[in-house]
Amino acid sequence: MRKQPGRGDSSSPRASAHGRGPAVAGDRPPQDLRLVGPAVAAWGTAAAALSAGAAATPWLLGFAVAAVLSAAALLFIGHRAPSRALARTPRRAFRLRASPLRASPLRASPLCAFARPLAGLLLSAGAAAVATTLATADLHRGPIPGLAAKRAVADVELTVATDPREAGGGSAARGYVLLQATVDRVAVEAGAGAGSGAGAGAGDKAGAGRRGGWVATRTPVTVLAEGQVARPWLGLLPSTRLRAEARLGAADGGGDTAAVLFTRGPPRIVEGPSFAQRVAGALRAGLRRACDPLDPDPRALLPGLVDGDTDRMPPDLQQAFLTTDLVHITSVSGSNLSVLMVLLLGAAARSRTPERGGVAARLGLPLRVTALLGVGCTIGFVVLCRPDPSVLRAAATGLIMLLALATGRRAAPLAALAGATLLLMLLDPWLARSYGFALSALVTAGLLTLGPRWAAALTRRGWPPHLAEAVACAAAAQALCGPLLVLKAAQISLVAIPCNLLAEMAVAPATLLGFAALAAAPVSMGAATLLARLGSVPTAWIAGLARWAAEIPGAEIGWPGGWVGALLLAAATCAVVACLPVLRYRFVAVALALVLVAVLLRPAPLTRLVTGWPPPHWRVVACDVGQGDALVLSPGTDAGTALVIDTGPDPRAVDSCLRTLGITRIPLLLLTHEHADHVEGLPGVLHGRAVGAIETTTDTDPQGETARVRRWAAAAGVPLVRAVPGERRSLGELRWQVLWPDGPLGPDTPGPNNASVSLLVTAPGLRMAFLGDLEPPAQSRLLEHLSAFPGLRHLDVLKVAHHGSAKQDADLIRALAPRLALISVGLGNSYGHPARSTLDLLRSVGSTVLRTDTDGEIAVTDEGGRLATATNPR
Repeated sequence: MRKQPGRGDSSSPRASAHGRGPAVAGDRPPQDLRLVGPAVAAWGTAAAALSAGAAATPWLLGFAVAAVLSAAALLFIGHRAPSRALARTPRRAFRLRASPLRASPLRASPLCAFARPLAGLLLSAGAAAVATTLATADLHRGPIPGLAAKRAVADVELTVATDPREAGGGSAARGYVLLQATVDRVAVEAGAGAGSGAGAGAGDKAGAGRRGGWVATRTPVTVLAEGQVARPWLGLLPSTRLRAEARLGAADGGGDTAAVLFTRGPPRIVEGPSFAQRVAGALRAGLRRACDPLDPDPRALLPGLVDGDTDRMPPDLQQAFLTTDLVHITSVSGSNLSVLMVLLLGAAARSRTPERGGVAARLGLPLRVTALLGVGCTIGFVVLCRPDPSVLRAAATGLIMLLALATGRRAAPLAALAGATLLLMLLDPWLARSYGFALSALVTAGLLTLGPRWAAALTRRGWPPHLAEAVACAAAAQALCGPLLVLKAAQISLVAIPCNLLAEMAVAPATLLGFAALAAAPVSMGAATLLARLGSVPTAWIAGLARWAAEIPGAEIGWPGGWVGALLLAAATCAVVACLPVLRYRFVAVALALVLVAVLLRPAPLTRLVTGWPPPHWRVVACDVGQGDALVLSPGTDAGTALVIDTGPDPRAVDSCLRTLGITRIPLLLLTHEHADHVEGLPGVLHGRAVGAIETTTDTDPQGETARVRRWAAAAGVPLVRAVPGERRSLGELRWQVLWPDGPLGPDTPGPNNASVSLLVTAPGLRMAFLGDLEPPAQSRLLEHLSAFPGLRHLDVLKVAHHGSAKQDADLIRALAPRLALISVGLGNSYGHPARSTLDLLRSVGSTVLRTDTDGEIAVTDEGGRLATATNPR
């Protein structure tokens, strides 16, 4: 699995202006665009070929041959055209002209002008088609695909390709460990061919020999280690060779692995990792130990700044970085390499002058020796930080720049970026589908093209040079990467540019101190810890900035997703840039600033005035929190007070819903049961609100979520109470009683869902029931006690149990016969909720059905005793 994509990579552009301020456009030589077209052609061809799949292999090879032949024809025509023009030139003219070839009018003709560039595009596309065909061949040849199709068990020898990572539960003992590897050999049955056959053996060589021996292959796979044996897999380093017995399964189509290997056994090491990987692993582990005494945020963030190790990043901090578009800080990229190169070489703009700085100049090293040291530093950087897409892009670009430095050629960063992209697409076509690589390349291109122009424009308008450069670089990066980010998540961060500006000042010192701690750890852990403590100061600033900015109500806004949304954002960005000159008028600038502040802060009265949400006199709101439940009930006496039932799975979603409703005080928060889709949003409810108590069910399963709820409640100082059968409470005009559980749960009502606290709530003119995730066993028991709850018959509002799943007691639904049925469910969820049978059942009893996946947030209003509804679509 590849790490989260980075943004804001800059191998050299930021350093190129270091010490001089932004250069105006006239101070810079023209950009070398010759390799841009071939790089884009190779990138597009590789992406299209990977999407086409194995069935398109003959077509790809045919396209490659046609591209090469067409390129050869174009080169021939381009070469012959000037010669024929020369042959037609009179001899006298030939004698009078010093260079008839240069003076030929056909030299500037369209045929001659475009023949070579077009040939270059065709050759690049053809080479990418061949490279992609070769790269995907390993996914389909050898015995592994056939074994995966049969879900066979086999002994395999693997070479670990990536660092293992925990997934599925935060603990390897409860979840599983994932890693990428390459199968070197697989044991097959006697008589089986190279493409099929498997058996379950003991794994030793003798046993393998009896079953037919080992078949050599080279197939990329994903390894998934499950259960108690998962933890030993976490200690593996890339390049380790091992043997394991695993059950093979088919991988998802379109991926870069041929199969998934499921194993419940420990790894049996055949050969340890390489020396370079052992050194890199020791350095990474040393930095982690040096960061252990730090506060939680710097302890998690500092290793991410240095070597991309984000294993200890808490989910809420990760989400804050995503919201503020600061995630590139923890995705090691060109900015990290730039810091090291500036330390070694000094400012790139002065690298060939006597005033060049850096450690190498202080030591008196010549340019070629300095470039060689830079190459070694770059290779070590890739090994230490792992060859992730953004790291590879930064390293390849840096190596080309170092080559130019060593050979005395003029540095051309854009040509280096395009050349690096072209080479990487041919060496690893899978990068064509990597968001990390695309973001890295686009942001660097923005810094090299738009950044200097915008900085020069700001400088001409009186901005301080360094501030103009910083603002221009941040804006250029956001302008180019924004459409691509919309493809990944249909959101736009409104705080990205200021957050990147404020974080940038802390990135370099934190990175340098982190690298110093990493280098000192093998020598003196005390010195490494001291350096890590110093590095924690700027790191804490970055983390605090991300958390603070992410809490701004309008930090992120929704935007159409997919390619339509990306194109729309690109068009909107161009329109904004075109309209920037109007900011010279002060009243326009002030008005736009006020509008931006209003959008960011989103005060509830203003939001209600603009959007009409929430509607007046609302009684119940079903928040749109995805696949989960979060319901808010108004007491009708205090607009800022509410009873909240469940929190959904996303803290940000429920926090946004409560903020929009203007809720600041929650006397009681009821968690019907402790499944993640009902309790994981608890931190969002607790954030900035006075919560009187948290009430939960009597069942403590699942224990992991129960423990998390206790920790969150204890940290907020909120008491936990258990629901009591028949319990009655009130809040303002609301009255409610606990319908279920009616006592200790027995074997006839198993599982946490059947332990859901269910309520009958009444308000003037309304009777409502909230059934949590009750399933048929508990629903039928509740039906038996229906006579004890006369208010349950012919309800006004029913929160349908278990997100409208098919697990419903039809007799209970008929007895309740609600006028309005609310279903809280996530759009496109994998469970198939709500079930068609449940929807048909509700409609058969005359219920109007509203659901959060299609209707968005749903409000039930009480207008003079008349039931009404309103929706707030996403």
